[in-house]
Amino acid sequence: MEADPLVSVALPVFNGASTLSMAIRSIQRQSHVNWELLILDDGSVDQSLAVAENFRDPRIKIMGDGQRKGVSVRLNQAISLAQGKYIARMDVDDISFPDRLARQVSLMEAHPEVDLTGCAMLVFKADGDIVGRYPVFTEHEDICRRPWKGFYFPHPSWLGKKRWFEKFRYTPSVFRAQDQHLLFRSYATSRFRGLDEVLIGYREEPRSLKKMALQRLSFSNALGSTALANGDYFLAARLILLQILKGGGDFLNIALGAGSMRNPLETPGAHLREKWFEIFHDLQE
Repeated sequence: MEADPLVSVALPVFNGASTLSMAIRSIQRQSHVNWELLILDDGSVDQSLAVAENFRDPRIKIMGDGQRKGVSVRLNQAISLAQGKYIARMDVDDISFPDRLARQVSLMEAHPEVDLTGCAMLVFKADGDIVGRYPVFTEHEDICRRPWKGFYFPHPSWLGKKRWFEKFRYTPSVFRAQDQHLLFRSYATSRFRGLDEVLIGYREEPRSLKKMALQRLSFSNALGSTALANGDYFLAARLILLQILKGGGDFLNIALGAGSMRNPLETPGAHLREKWFEIFHDLQE
């Protein structure tokens, strides 16, 4: 193994004791072994730190200061601490498929012009039941075609160059839309590429009107203010209006049960379903 890891996996944690073990095991069982896992505790008051400390793996590094500073601060902390050429995102309640790092690193090494990759995800419930397959665009132009609508480029699946993350970093004042804000600030001078291959399992949380409203408000404030600062008043108005309309859709969907208004999910094939259940049950030790 090389002296320095090729990939630094950033895993911020806040009260994630119930799911953290599976997330860590999914990184330990990667076919690509040259990684470090940076676990950044954000002031958890449950047993998250104790769970992390139970893993005796020199590639796992645990940081905790007992303070609640937010995901953006913790991710910036990971960017500063990372020793790898690449930085990968990981959430405490998600699961990386065994070939995730290998496949994304291969793409980055084969295409040095690419700054950031993402991949398709399998959306699942807490008990492992499948909700659907979340696809991803593969080309930069498609990912960034409608910035006022947001970027369908899922944050938990990111793997990118460390120097790209160092250049743009996360904005600590942005809450809930920090990934969209980062993409919005960077897409014009960056290159993104997606792998429309399921390499991560995304645990779906119950949705609520309050949570959706806060997310849309954060998105509008963060991206709208950036567009205004750049003098693009039409873009700012367009994205704010769209979020208002989508907020109405959220109300119909959640409060009145008018049917799903979400980005459509695909039905996974039999092979993917079989593979997922094998991975999920294997990680439950």
